[in-house]
Amino acid sequence: MALFTRTKRTAAPVAAPAADPALAALTGDYTIDPAHSGIGFAVRHAMVTNVRGAFGSYEGTLALDGTDPARSTAALDIRTASIDTGIADRDGHLRSADFFDAETFPLMTFRSTAAEQVAADGYRLTGDLTIRDVTAPVTLDLEFNGSATDVYGAERVGFTGHAEILRSRWGLTWNAALETGGVMVSDKVKLTFDISAVKAA
Repeated sequence: MALFTRTKRTAAPVAAPAADPALAALTGDYTIDPAHSGIGFAVRHAMVTNVRGAFGSYEGTLALDGTDPARSTAALDIRTASIDTGIADRDGHLRSADFFDAETFPLMTFRSTAAEQVAADGYRLTGDLTIRDVTAPVTLDLEFNGSATDVYGAERVGFTGHAEILRSRWGLTWNAALETGGVMVSDKVKLTFDISAVKAA
């Protein structure tokens, strides 16, 4: 008799998270409301602190499929000249050819290519981000905040999200070396999203 017999066990399949019933009822086309949304970023400056900013002008749409979230899509157009870090000289530099070259490339765009539900209220959106005519993939992690009908009768949904990118992938490579070592601006950029979108009538 074998005292130590290995028994092969078949792992139970992991069930995919069920679609959020609240979201399932909200299937439809939505327009992002810039007055109640925000697109921000943070980047390490001089190796010691973070500079934060936002884009003030953008428009976008969501096509939500609550029954099958994988069929949901998103599109976003951001005006590069609308960048705002609170310092006029710095904003001017960011709009220049050293960075966004806003006069030549007035828009950066995002077009989703895949969506998945990863938790009860968590979603992952993958898509193509285009900056200065360079396109590379990016993944956004989103949390569904819920839905509401506002005082004007508009049906709204809300999401918050974040992503990290390396700006060098889009050719944004300007930098300056520090005397103490390191560089003025980090390659990594943290993006944040607060989205309120209104359902089409």
